[in-house]
Amino acid sequence: MIIAKDLCLNYEDVEVLQNVNLEIQDGAICAIIGPSGCGKSSLLNIFAGLNKDYVGTVTLDGKKINPKKQTIGYIPQNYGLLPWLKVEANIMVGLKIKEGNKATLPMELITRVGLEKLLDRYPQELSGGQRQRVSLLRAFSINADLLLMDEPFSALDTITREEMQEVFLDLWSQGKPTTLLVTHFVEEAIYLGEYIIVMAANPGRIHRVIKNPLFGVEDFREHPAYLELSKELRKDLQRVVGKDEV
Repeated sequence: MIIAKDLCLNYEDVEVLQNVNLEIQDGAICAIIGPSGCGKSSLLNIFAGLNKDYVGTVTLDGKKINPKKQTIGYIPQNYGLLPWLKVEANIMVGLKIKEGNKATLPMELITRVGLEKLLDRYPQELSGGQRQRVSLLRAFSINADLLLMDEPFSALDTITREEMQEVFLDLWSQGKPTTLLVTHFVEEAIYLGEYIIVMAANPGRIHRVIKNPLFGVEDFREHPAYLELSKELRKDLQRVVGKDEV
């Protein structure tokens, strides 16, 4: 379980996050949506242990966030692959950090996501969808206690994005790591988020948290509740940005 209590963050004179309180159960996927500049990425950086200049407390399974003692996977928008390493070496980076010389290539997962013929290529030789598969596999192969994803599919075209969402859910279902996923797409939040966190801006804060009734529902777009939930979330976004249309 990850818990944030009275979390506040300032950059010089700018209040970035104000009194963020969250409690996320083990194995849940939480999709975070909100306007640009509401602190979504800053929140992930705190959960990742990359930013420690905050006020308040953040704990993972009752212990203060510490990436040296906890296994935290992070998938940034630009995939986070090292361009000078081939696919195989990129996959092994996190495993070697965690397991050292005992680490072995996770061939079962590699085959599962269709990368077995691409291990000898460099990231720049891959398509966007292929790079995203490498990024996802690298994060899941370390059996993370916490998985953080910052708009991981936003740079992909619609068809590839939907394909990668399926790959993500397939990998997640194996071990169900606690996951926080930032997205700008309402539909993606509904599809991937067991819980949907709506954030407001200036300063960044939690507007509300929704238990998603459509999480895990097949053909969710055809479900009668889909249109209503989409409208509800868009109205929330309208309120937090103070505009009539989103």
